[in-house]
Amino acid sequence: MIMDTVLLTGGAGFFGGILKRQLLARGFRVVSIDLEADDDTHPNLRAVRGDIRDEKLMGALFAGEQFRAVFHCAAILAHAVKDKKFLWSSNVDGTLTVARLAARHGVGKIIFTSSNCLWAQNFHRPVRETDAPAPVEIYGRSKLEGEKILLAEQRVASVIFRCPTIIDSGRLGLLGILFEFIDEGRKVWVVGGGRNRYQFIYAQDLADACLRALDYPRTEIFNIGSDHVKSFREVYQYVINRAGTGARVATLPRGPAILAMKIAYALGLSPLGPYQYKMIAEDFEFDTEKIKRELGWTPTLTNEEILYKSYQYYHEHRDEIRRRVNVSAHRQSAGMGVIRLLKWLS
Repeated sequence: MIMDTVLLTGGAGFFGGILKRQLLARGFRVVSIDLEADDDTHPNLRAVRGDIRDEKLMGALFAGEQFRAVFHCAAILAHAVKDKKFLWSSNVDGTLTVARLAARHGVGKIIFTSSNCLWAQNFHRPVRETDAPAPVEIYGRSKLEGEKILLAEQRVASVIFRCPTIIDSGRLGLLGILFEFIDEGRKVWVVGGGRNRYQFIYAQDLADACLRALDYPRTEIFNIGSDHVKSFREVYQYVINRAGTGARVATLPRGPAILAMKIAYALGLSPLGPYQYKMIAEDFEFDTEKIKRELGWTPTLTNEEILYKSYQYYHEHRDEIRRRVNVSAHRQSAGMGVIRLLKWLS
């Protein structure tokens, strides 16, 4: 029996690792490329440590394999690096390299994880695929540029998933700060009462959508996200109640809090950038009717269930997480910066 071989970019990262393990479990042979070393081993896994912008390396991979599809998950996050030129080049030039080589070598499908960072405003309704993107920071702009590259490459069918925050066991990054507050029984801060609703996506549900996209016949953009989205205050309270640590939800006044976040970011003192401080007090939810209709996909977990699952992992592995080095941004907690002052007051 001949296995289908797929290329996975970012396969050593948080979501890339989850998708990789689902692909291997489904019987695919996976060639994974990542800037970081891949800890996974499997007889059907070929893990390559390298840069997707390296045309010689990538060209050799495409020439030496017959890829059924490319799952393009590699991305550099804004809070993970200070070098914004590197972020732009990795996310945009890297996507261009992937698209060109896929077209040149007759690969039929690229499946791309884009982002809700394409927007930073409250639509006061679910955001549709037809709403014009308007990113406010470099990560969102780089993802939009990646979408444009794939949509312009007509020799390859591309399925683009616009994802809200991807969460599962092991997801850290900025969430690691929240989990530390909860784990230590501190105040968990919301802005303006925490009445705003912000959608997540369970990583296993996103991986399921990626697999369904393999057989989708044409280029398309899909929104994806959880159902029955509750307010931040309700979601945090659910996690706190189940954690039983004595943490409690506390609120900051909206105007002063956002102004303070803007100043702290401008001074390089906070990991919360323009997207975070614009959305932290706003509603954001995708309309997911299209993906449900076209791919027969449905989410399996709600925001509060997803977040608790991720917190539980943090609680059980906290000491090991603190010792991690040379891993992707989502697999380690983000630096607190000036947020540490808020922790001391909590």
